[in-house]
Formats: sequence, C-alpha cells, structure tokens
Amino acid sequence: MAAGANPFVAEVCMVAFNFAPQGYATCDGQLMPLSLNTALFSLLGTNYGGDGKVTFGLPNFQGSAPMAPGQGPGLSLHDLGEVGGTQTVTLLSNEMPVHTHGFTPKIKTGIAPNTINAVNSLPAVPDGASPPNLYSATTNGTDFMAPMNVNLDPQTSLAGGSAAHNNMQPYLCVYFLIALQGIFPPRQ
Repeated sequence: MAAGANPFVAEVCMVAFNFAPQGYATCDGQLMPLSLNTALFSLLGTNYGGDGKVTFGLPNFQGSAPMAPGQGPGLSLHDLGEVGGTQTVTLLSNEMPVHTHGFTPKIKTGIAPNTINAVNSLPAVPDGASPPNLYSATTNGTDFMAPMNVNLDPQTSLAGGSAAHNNMQPYLCVYFLIALQGIFPPRQ
C-alpha cells in the first residue's frame, strides 16, 4: 500500500484497483463488528455510524471528496465524519446571473444573385423572385445588419427544464481503503 508494509491502524489510502487486500477494508460506509475490531473502533468511534455497542461504521467515500476536519482561515468549521454537499443540483431561475445571448448577424450584400461569380452576390432565388429578405426589411445598400429575434430562436431562450445537473468535483476512478490492522498510532 501507499504507506508501506506496516500501515497505521485506520490509515486511509487511495488505490487504483477495486478490491481490498488482506488487512484492509473499502471505505464504503459498511458497519463493522466492534468485538473483532477494537483497535480500529478506539480510533474511529461512532463518527461514521454504528451504535457503539455492537457495531461501528467505516467512512464512506463513494461519490464523495475527502476533506480534513477543522476550520481554515475564513472557512466554516467541519467535524470528523461530517457529511455535506450533494451530487446533483437544480438551479432556479433566480439563482442564475442576469445575462443575454444577443448577437448581430452581418451579411454582405450585392446587387443581385449571381450563379457564375458569387462574390458580393445575394443568395440565389428562383427566376422572377426578388432577393430574399433574410433578417429585416431594412438595408443600407452595402452591409445588412439587424439583430435576430431572440424570442423566436430556441438556442437563445431559457433552457434546463428544471432538471438537475451533475455537481461532483473533478475525480479519478480511485478506491479508498482503510487499514484494519497495523501499528497503533502513537499520541503526542
């Protein structure tokens, strides 16, 4: 393991394989019998579950990011075994910053459709028809600029449909293991 041949009891390590070797257990929140793991219980207590009489729980890192207990400068206090956060979040419209998706299309126009030389030509139209009016009824002869109607454009309207989005931190597929036996950590 990462700590060497003699890990400390309750030492947590990350591995790239999906099983627990002898002397380790996966950190998946399972309940352990207290009578068979007294050294481990003396370090973990009931911080991760269990009744403290017959069973105690191991940490559960499934779909979670580990965080040390304590309080950093300007941060909230977090206790050992505290669970927080959520894997998915549904944003409400009042939680989204006010923003627009406006844009101004610009189409170069010319005198008339031309199928032989397309430079500075309007898009082709059937014989006898006038050139298409792509965005607005107003042109200034050389450049045609008009904002699109964002109310009719599905790409610029509100989206999401009140569905939750993934809120998990960036992650690798690793497993957390905890040492069930080894050196009892000395207290200083």
